[in-house]
Amino acid sequence: MREENARAYWAANLRLILTYLAIWFVVSYGCGILLVDELNQIHLFGFKLGFWFAQQGAIYAFLVLIIMYAHSMNKLDRKFDVHED
Repeated sequence: MREENARAYWAANLRLILTYLAIWFVVSYGCGILLVDELNQIHLFGFKLGFWFAQQGAIYAFLVLIIMYAHSMNKLDRKFDVHED
């Protein structure tokens, strides 16, 4: 891989990582701690939404983020021709 392609690949990789970390932070810290009082006014499956996010929702969100990250990295690898066969 040429130097300029390697730099572009790494920059795109960092953007992707930072994007998913920001989403992770908002879901875990924002929904589970900061917005818990507002979210608790909404009920989901008989539970307050803030409680649900803190206990279960964040885990589901993390699983979705992992799947989305793997898919995004596969696309990025193919774009820069560094994918595995």
